Amino acid sequence: MPSDTTDDPADDDDGGSRISDEDIARAAAAIRAGEAVVYPTETVYGLGADATDSAAVERVFDLKGRSRDKPLSVAFGSVDAALSLVPASDRAARFARAFLPGPVTVVVDRGDALPGELTGGEPRVGIRVPDHETARALADATGPITATSANRSGAGSVRQVADLDPRIRDGCAAVLDGGETPGGESTVVDPDRDVIHRAGPLAEEIREWLADES
Repeated sequence: MPSDTTDDPADDDDGGSRISDEDIARAAAAIRAGEAVVYPTETVYGLGADATDSAAVERVFDLKGRSRDKPLSVAFGSVDAALSLVPASDRAARFARAFLPGPVTVVVDRGDALPGELTGGEPRVGIRVPDHETARALADATGPITATSANRSGAGSVRQVADLDPRIRDGCAAVLDGGETPGGESTVVDPDRDVIHRAGPLAEEIREWLADES
C-alpha cells in the first residue's frame, strides 16, 4: 500500500524533518489497525507494529524477511509503561531506570502480555525506551511496539528514509521522516545474568553498574 511520508523541512528537537502531532496520530492509528510503520530512533529507523498482536508481529517478520527464531525487541514510551507490562525483576527494574531512555535494550522475562511470536517462543524479551521524542510519543499513543531496524534481514540499517528498501516502504502504512539519524546499535544487556550480549553505547557505564550492583 502507499505509505504516508512526512517531509516538512522545518527543524524540530530531533534534529531532522518536522514530525507533527497529526503525523504521529496517523501512524498510531495505523498501528492500532494492525499495520506497520517506520519511525526514527536515537540510533536508526525502526519498524513498528503492535507488539501485543501476534498477526502484527508476523507482519514485521514478513516485511523484513527475518527468520522467526531471531527475536524482536519491544519499545515503550516510558520506563513505567514497560515495567507495568513485563514482569521484570527488581534488579532489572533498577537497571532500566538507570539507563533508559537511551540506546540500551534490557533483556527481561516476557510474561504473558507479549506474544511468543516476538521471541520464537523463548521466555525472555528485549525492551527499549528510545531516547527520541517521536519514538516515545508513538509508543505512548499505541502501547508497546516492535523495535527492530527498518531494513530487510541481512541488509544495512537505515539512517534516512530515502534509503528504505521499497519492500519496507511499500509495506508500511506510514513513514515518519525525522531526518538523518545518528546510526549505531543499542547495547543489549541481561542485568539478571550480568551479560552484555552486544556492546555499544554506554557499555563501560553498564559494566560498572553490573559490577557495583552484584
